[in-house]
Amino acid sequence: MEIELSSGALADLHATIGARRGVVLAPDLAGRRRLFDDLASSLAVTQNWNVIVVDAIGSDDLQQATIEDRDQAVSGLDDDEVVADLVDAANRLEVDPVALIGFSLGGMYAYKAAASLRFDRIVSFYGMIRLPSHWRGPNQREPLDLLTHVEDRSSILAVVGTDDQFTPVADVDELISLGVKVARYPGARHDFVHDPDLPVHRPRDSADAWSQVFEHLARSDVVRT
Repeated sequence: MEIELSSGALADLHATIGARRGVVLAPDLAGRRRLFDDLASSLAVTQNWNVIVVDAIGSDDLQQATIEDRDQAVSGLDDDEVVADLVDAANRLEVDPVALIGFSLGGMYAYKAAASLRFDRIVSFYGMIRLPSHWRGPNQREPLDLLTHVEDRSSILAVVGTDDQFTPVADVDELISLGVKVARYPGARHDFVHDPDLPVHRPRDSADAWSQVFEHLARSDVVRT
């Protein structure tokens, strides 16, 4: 079901009866689409979660834009506005606790949204640990700087490949030094988990990564009463 957030951004809500937790999904640069709608629906049914999909690039004008146009738009995003949408989406799920799972661009915003303290668990699939130079803008802050405001950084799980230009070894080591949990997959490239149609997809590593995600979130799952 498509709903409208307070900002006017649209989101896809998948609710289940007696959900034991809520999950906000933040997609990659390509945004809301069938891939994430299917993922949200599957997680709602198989995990008994309420799930909502929220695009960091919430502008209606950019929903159907090219990847190149959306990429250029990131530097103009306002962190506070993006995080406000993610928090608003969490509040629409009508269940606690709520986790945030992000992929690539969404994974970067998962790190940033951790500082909101609204989410009990954070999972970042190959989110940018430092801003790529062409994404820097006046209202963009460094993910690593925002993570220092999170007291329990063990509540954050980073899923990364060792052959990913967006998650270089030095940056991943810095995450580890902050206390972030890291699941590292040798030889895996960017986007190796969430889209089975991509040539970089690794089914075995993807299955293992999701098992780690389920374990990470299960530590604070509750039964709604």
